[in-house]
Amino acid sequence: MRLTLFDLDHTLLSGDSDFEWGQFLAVLGVVDRASHERRNRAFYEDYKAGTLDIEAFLAFQLEPLKSFPRHQLDRWHQQFMAQRIMPLIGPLARQKVADEQARSDLVAIVTATNRFVTAPIALAFGIEHLIATEPDTDPQGEFTGRVRGIPSFRAGKIARVDEWLASLGRHWDEFDATAFYSDSMNDLPLLERVTEPVAVNPDNALEALARAQHWPILNWMGS
Repeated sequence: MRLTLFDLDHTLLSGDSDFEWGQFLAVLGVVDRASHERRNRAFYEDYKAGTLDIEAFLAFQLEPLKSFPRHQLDRWHQQFMAQRIMPLIGPLARQKVADEQARSDLVAIVTATNRFVTAPIALAFGIEHLIATEPDTDPQGEFTGRVRGIPSFRAGKIARVDEWLASLGRHWDEFDATAFYSDSMNDLPLLERVTEPVAVNPDNALEALARAQHWPILNWMGS
């Protein structure tokens, strides 16, 4: 049996959905553009450097979700998908997903980005299972600005995959092979957990590690 996991940003996408959502809102003018873009870029650089304060980032990321009604956010997200996300989905990423779906018993996306932003992206790839940071909602389905459960970030990705497998009545030990595709050293805990770690469009640190460990390296950025 085979389990295959994909990171999303800079792995399946040739860009960052979290960052793009923030930029999209800034361009729409529904958040203060100068302030939001400055903080969005600062958090993005912290992520790439491996110094991201996940609690501070999530407070920033989820603030716009609680500031607008869900129906408005859903309409904006349709625009966001067409304008910002679909151009970031290349044929090689789609083909790799199709290849893994053909040979794997379970395939999932595991991302630190919140489910509101990423659920339609998973659907665009035809991937049923999504493990993402969960934004809290009130009984009416409106966002509260808080996080529900463990953020799907760094070691939290392992905890969230464990929870997901348990919800399906499954366990890591059932699988003869487990693969994870990622671009970032932030994902090192999960890369070291699987039997087949794959570096995709890797940052410099991950590329160096992948070469030292003889992990496969794929590059399809912009393809």
